[in-house]
Amino acid sequence: MTINLKFYSILSAVISSIGLSLCESQCMAQVNNSTVKNFEIEKFVGKWYELARYDHFFERGMTNVTADYTLLDDGKIRVVNSGIKNGRKKEIVGKAKYSDPQKHPGKLAVSFFLWFYSDYYVMYVDKDYKHVIIGSSSDKYLWIMSRTPSVSDAEFDTLL
Repeated sequence: MTINLKFYSILSAVISSIGLSLCESQCMAQVNNSTVKNFEIEKFVGKWYELARYDHFFERGMTNVTADYTLLDDGKIRVVNSGIKNGRKKEIVGKAKYSDPQKHPGKLAVSFFLWFYSDYYVMYVDKDYKHVIIGSSSDKYLWIMSRTPSVSDAEFDTLL
């Protein structure tokens, strides 16, 4: 079973379970968007390979997606996202900044267009900074990334 198929199968089961819970309790569920407490940007910068993601229009149809982060002198982070779509390499360059590094070191804001920023939450990173889960303040965005282009099924399962 490929990683993407396994991810989407598990994701479907989770979404179905959440939907049933909402119907039974007739109340809104809170999204767990907590971020890591001890985030070190110096260990985070560098190249990350996308293993899985929630589907969204700006990456739809893309493969071999990477994100490359560089710490700038002013404390901001240069973000270069790239991937292959329809056989051609696509790339977008943006910037990220801390929202409140003292209170929430894992909460960043990212912009790829002028001054319009979106939430960028580091929700999980392993102790060696080899795997990361990125989300936002909503349940619409989620990326699972690694320092390597692929991981074993067992490694991937630990990230779910």
